[in-house]
Amino acid sequence: MTLQQALRQAQQAGLERIDAQLLLLHVLGRPEAGRAWLLTHDTDALPPAQQQAFDALCARRLAGEPVAYLTGRKEFYGLALQVDARVLDPRPDTETLVDWALEVLGDWPAPRIVDLGTGSGAIALALQHERPDAEVWAVDASADALDVARANAQRLDLGVQFALGSWLEALAPAQVFDMIVTNPPYIAANDPHLTHLTHEPLSALASGRDGLDDIRAIVEQAPAHLASGGWLLIEHGWDQAPAVQLLLQTAGFAQVQSRNDLAGIARCTGGCMTDLGRQ
Repeated sequence: MTLQQALRQAQQAGLERIDAQLLLLHVLGRPEAGRAWLLTHDTDALPPAQQQAFDALCARRLAGEPVAYLTGRKEFYGLALQVDARVLDPRPDTETLVDWALEVLGDWPAPRIVDLGTGSGAIALALQHERPDAEVWAVDASADALDVARANAQRLDLGVQFALGSWLEALAPAQVFDMIVTNPPYIAANDPHLTHLTHEPLSALASGRDGLDDIRAIVEQAPAHLASGGWLLIEHGWDQAPAVQLLLQTAGFAQVQSRNDLAGIARCTGGCMTDLGRQ
């Protein structure tokens, strides 16, 4: 069987072409080669052992397991992260949050940033990579998740600092930041979509009856850890922007606004904490 035939067979079984290509590159030991390499080698033979491995991975993908877990890697903001079932599979839409954070920070000298619920470390590592002058902290309540994030930081040689605990309670009371970013759990506990996400950690997905329990906790804790003029930026569900805006406004945040993701959906909401807002 040729590489082209293997890909065609996977697609006929119901696999997305890009997923089949990524899995085949992984099996061939060429994850860095790119899909263009497959086009130029489409008549190459796929050895039986690799064909068997490819078929097994395709079956697992068809059963709903994320490609990132099957290959052990995921590209995020130009960084090759190592990921597994201990952490959420980083989504491209989350790059919207990183873009916004970098825009807000602008030429802010040596900003202090904390990423809450860091998981694989995707957001924190992207910000540290783009702003090497920044002091970046990454927090997670899962020791397993922090192990993944630390390993990514070490492999990428990025000096993010880590803390274990629940949101900002993981940090010292006196720690103050210029920016708090977070992609917390935001799916309602009874949302039927959770049945399609069984391979990912539930604690990183669901958050109470309306999906806002963790966002409420973060908004409540944030003012005590933000410098005057500091920003809180939150990723949330496709229909939650109005509710998150109201939470921020009620907590005294100014310049409350939302940003759209790649599909044009309001995916992130944030605001600025002023001294006036704390009164």
